[in-house]
Amino acid sequence: MRIQADVATIDILGHIVLWFFLILITLGIGAFFFPYSFSKFIINRSAFIDDRGVAKRMVCNTDMFGNIGHVILWIIISFLTLGLGYAFYFYKVWNYSLNNTTIE
Repeated sequence: MRIQADVATIDILGHIVLWFFLILITLGIGAFFFPYSFSKFIINRSAFIDDRGVAKRMVCNTDMFGNIGHVILWIIISFLTLGLGYAFYFYKVWNYSLNNTTIE
């Protein structure tokens, strides 16, 4: 089995521009919601390809506001660590997203 991602450059550009403006408008708070959107963006455009070439789509079953307590906790950790905690937060969001992904 292998994983294949089908992410178009124009989709990436649109996603980056959208989140750039959201982060600016929210004075940086949107940066704590971006990792959820980013992981879901990639996972939902990926598929498992088996040895026979059959593709099974991956679906991330998370939403940005579903785990608001997690976001608030990591905002506090990031401020207390002067931003260093955000790097760990990004990895934890990916862990959370992958654990909440199904194959269809």
